[in-house]
Amino acid sequence: MLGRAVIAMLALALPAQGQDITAARYTDPTTRYAHGVFGDIVEWGTLEFTLNTGQTARLVLPQNRVFEDLAPRLYDLDQDGDLEAVVIESHANYGARLAIYDWTGLVDATPYIGHRNRWLAPFAITDLDGDGLVELAYIDRPHLAKTLRVWRFANGGLSQVASLTGLTNHRFGQDFISGGVRDCGDGVEMILASANWSQVMAVRLQDDSLKANAIGPFNGPASWGAALSC
Repeated sequence: MLGRAVIAMLALALPAQGQDITAARYTDPTTRYAHGVFGDIVEWGTLEFTLNTGQTARLVLPQNRVFEDLAPRLYDLDQDGDLEAVVIESHANYGARLAIYDWTGLVDATPYIGHRNRWLAPFAITDLDGDGLVELAYIDRPHLAKTLRVWRFANGGLSQVASLTGLTNHRFGQDFISGGVRDCGDGVEMILASANWSQVMAVRLQDDSLKANAIGPFNGPASWGAALSC
C-alpha cells in the first residue's frame, strides 16, 4: 500500500473552500529514507501551507514516503488564481515522483520511477512552447538515466508530452539543482548540461518534441549564469 498523506489543520476551524496558499515549506525532518542525494540523509515528512486566512494546513506523509527535496515550488498551474505546490516525493520502495499538492491534498503526480533511491531533479515550471498551458520539466535520474521529461498540466492533471536522453542538471551530493529556462527573444529554451558535463545545452519544446543544441562548454557554476542571461 502506498498510503495517503494526512491533512491536519492547525486552526480553530477548517478554512472555506477557495482559500489560497500564500507560502509553503517542509517540516518534520526525518532520516527514515537515507538516500543522501543532497549530501546528507535528512529529508522531510510534512508539507506545511500558510493560507491567506492566516491559517495553516499540514500534509503529513506516511512512514514509507518523504519529501526528498529542497523547498516546495509554488505556481498557479491551472491559471485560476490559486497556487499549487510542486514537490519531489520519494517512496521507500519505488523512488521519486513529481507531485502536485494544494492545501486539501494531492492534485496529481507522475508515476514513481520504480526503484528505491532513484530520484528526479525538476528545473522548470512554465509554458515552454507558447500553447498557453503550463509544462513541468525535470531530469529523470540525473546521475543514471539522465533523461529530460516534460509533462503538461491540463484539465486538472499531468500528461507526459516529450522526453530526451543525454542531459543532466545535478551531481550526487550537491545541495542545489541546476538548470533553468531562458527566452532570448525567440522563444523559451531549457538550459541543461550534457550527460558528461562537457557542454551547456539549450533544449526547445516544439510540436511536443524536444531538440537540443550545444551552446558552449560547461566550465563550472558560472556557465549557468552566462547561459541563462543570454
